[in-house]
Amino acid sequence: MTRVKICGITNVGDALLAVEAGADALGFIFVEGTPRYVPPSRVEGIIGRIPPLVATVGVFANQPLHEVERLAKGLHLSVVQLHGDEDPEGCRKLTIRFIKAIRIKDVGSLDTLPRYPRASAFLLDSFAEGRLGGTGHSFPWELAVKAKAYGPIILSGGLTPENVEEAVTRVHPYGVDVSSGVEASPGRKDPQKLRAFIERAKGAT
Repeated sequence: MTRVKICGITNVGDALLAVEAGADALGFIFVEGTPRYVPPSRVEGIIGRIPPLVATVGVFANQPLHEVERLAKGLHLSVVQLHGDEDPEGCRKLTIRFIKAIRIKDVGSLDTLPRYPRASAFLLDSFAEGRLGGTGHSFPWELAVKAKAYGPIILSGGLTPENVEEAVTRVHPYGVDVSSGVEASPGRKDPQKLRAFIERAKGAT
């Protein structure tokens, strides 16, 4: 069964709603200046309310890796997601588990994956000039199928309750990731969309 990560969690209510609906992981964005940024102090409070066996993922982009590691350990995050142009050599030295996000523009984008051999998984997102993610647009899913040769794949980019079942059926990824596709407004989840997304992602064959 495909695992589901609900990203862009900013409040306790949405966190508990996602867990109740069956989410396997919750994502918290630590990139300041972005619409779904949450300060570490608030994340600590949210994590304190989450029941066990739900993974917590910290999303970072082009931040000093020593700071990423310090914050991840301090908040007891399950794993971090590196969404920028992080140095592969620096990533080799991390003592925490990480997911490397790769923005997919064309088949050549897949050449980046083997540069991060210690990545626990790769999150594939859509490429948009000047943006690190959260575009709300998908990319050709056949590229995600090719990417599976490099390790576990988490499919992201433009997923919604309307297309996630098709995406899972075509790609059979390790997991799927959604943020804006289940929102009522930036940083606020829509309960109906959230439940529908998780149900359809997990029900796909």
